[in-house]
Amino acid sequence: MRELREGFDDIADLYDRIRPRYPEELFTELFSRLPQRAEVVEVGPGTGQATGALLNHHARVTAVELGANLASRLRRNYSARDDLDVIVSSFEEAALPPHSFDAVVAATSYHWVSGTSRLEKPHELLRPDGWFAIIDTVQVSAPTDHGFFERVQPIYERYGQGHQGPPAPVPDEASSPIMAELEKSALFRSPSLFRYRWDQTYSTSEYIALIRSYSGTQAMPEDQRTALLADMSRFVEDHFGGYVTRPLVIVLTLAHPTARTRRI
Repeated sequence: MRELREGFDDIADLYDRIRPRYPEELFTELFSRLPQRAEVVEVGPGTGQATGALLNHHARVTAVELGANLASRLRRNYSARDDLDVIVSSFEEAALPPHSFDAVVAATSYHWVSGTSRLEKPHELLRPDGWFAIIDTVQVSAPTDHGFFERVQPIYERYGQGHQGPPAPVPDEASSPIMAELEKSALFRSPSLFRYRWDQTYSTSEYIALIRSYSGTQAMPEDQRTALLADMSRFVEDHFGGYVTRPLVIVLTLAHPTARTRRI
């Protein structure tokens, strides 16, 4: 059975067009801790939403992307760069040299990494003074959405796509699932968290394109997906003047690997 995370590869061009980039302050924070010409593994880069910023900070990037179409578009986007190596593989199965990287970075992708690879693999790949850097896009509860996400839930629920889980946090409480894992793990030390407000405003057509780029939407039967997008489009036009603001906080989680135990 095809994994849900593989659906993005069918919409590489749409993904490239509609998925947002990330605040520059985030990369300034990360690279203040890294050496010049840092060696970086990027996990699940998509079509390069964070890759360009990594390259612009003079990193040598090894990008591990599961989708062949996404990887192809990533290569085209940065075809003039000789400091990018793209590997088509899952992160779990990618053959990478141990203890060779200054940072392992994942931007809105690490929730797709499973099992022991989540912490053991980055620990294995990083140099002793390296950094594990996880970037999460967190939708928060804020008045800037003008009540859109509360009012739109009946449409999502009509098509089995309603919100599940805890309520959206307020901006100052936005966190990352990886933080709790790092705090419990013996593989990393001193995890820290940084927040960046990053609201995104979309026209009706742009918001529909964004919804189409979600894995859950891609997995829907075509007739239901078409009906959902049509209902959503009418709702945005009729009740929100053709624009939607997504209140977002980008969360950067950083941690050092612990010292490795020598084997005798």
